[in-house]
Amino acid sequence: MTLNLDDLGQELLEIRHDIHRHPELAFDEHRTSDVVADKLASWGIEVHRGLARTGVVGTLRAGSSNRAIALRADMDALPIHEANQFEHRSENDGLMHACGHDGHTTMLLGAAKLLAQERRFDGVVHFIFQPAEENEGGGRVMIEEGLFDLFPAEQVYGMHNMPGIPAGSFAMRTGPIMAAFDSFDITLRGKGTHAAMPHLGIDPMPVAAEVVTALQTIVSRSVNPLENAVLSVTQFHGGDAYNVIPEQVKLAGCTRSFLPHVQDQIEQTMGRVISGIAAAHGATFDFDYRRGYPPTINTDDGVAAAAAAAADVVGIDNVNTETPPLMGSEDFAFMLQERPGSYIFIGNGDGEGSCMVHNPGYDFNDQIALTGVQYWTRLVERELPV
Repeated sequence: MTLNLDDLGQELLEIRHDIHRHPELAFDEHRTSDVVADKLASWGIEVHRGLARTGVVGTLRAGSSNRAIALRADMDALPIHEANQFEHRSENDGLMHACGHDGHTTMLLGAAKLLAQERRFDGVVHFIFQPAEENEGGGRVMIEEGLFDLFPAEQVYGMHNMPGIPAGSFAMRTGPIMAAFDSFDITLRGKGTHAAMPHLGIDPMPVAAEVVTALQTIVSRSVNPLENAVLSVTQFHGGDAYNVIPEQVKLAGCTRSFLPHVQDQIEQTMGRVISGIAAAHGATFDFDYRRGYPPTINTDDGVAAAAAAAADVVGIDNVNTETPPLMGSEDFAFMLQERPGSYIFIGNGDGEGSCMVHNPGYDFNDQIALTGVQYWTRLVERELPV
């Protein structure tokens, strides 16, 4: 019996609003994981729990083929006070689903139910419900704990809603679609002294000021202008009194880039610049550069598969395969380092009142949920044909 999409849409609305009311932060998605696991099990899907603490993987088999693909949704919320006043607003003070992960989880659950009922594919589908996408790298942790060893897959696919893109459309691109995110801390040490007698010390303030200015030339003068990058110093801390030259100044910030060799170049050049300026002033320094999320890089075949499935759902005219890359970051990148595939955007709407994610007034557009479900379903049916 074919599942009634209107009935499914109402069920998904209830699931999504329930998850939105009960947001949970990274690695603490216990209630959300329970909801996901219970739904999957009720539809006859194999359930595995425990990867990255709160991760859930559902496995569905049909036919006789051992070919397998993986579909991923993220589950965590953000530490933001929700400004919305609708009935399904957050009940957890200071937390909200400001990025649409409640919608991502709901769409993948809908696809799992539809595929479980109709089973118009031949092979294996792994539904990955990932914790801790926001800053904590839950995707990396799932991989380190054996995700693709336990659930082998030929390809892996992800999807994110995107405000500003019309509902009923998809956007994607081959190659980098989201940037790498790295962070850094710099400590510049001088010699403290009385502010009236600076010649008796080594003032780290002008050293830090020179470093901040010089770091801005890395992107403009060291990185190929055709290879985008951003370097931002976002913190400058030093001193406690009006009349004391401090012993040290601390700087911190982040970088964004699309290519691994640009990451290497930025880190190496920063070290050289800081060392040179510190030495010129007789100061010492510590430089800690941390690799965060790698760039999210789609494969040619992965984008071709996603575009074909999306076109089946919304028509080729509503599928943009040349969307510009974004400087935001996404830990689905770790999965794409392990398996080919693609990460795409589903339009969340571009009308009046729509706002970007990570905003206290944001809400996932329930009108696109079934579109996302149909995309996931067509992708599976195309990649694992009967």
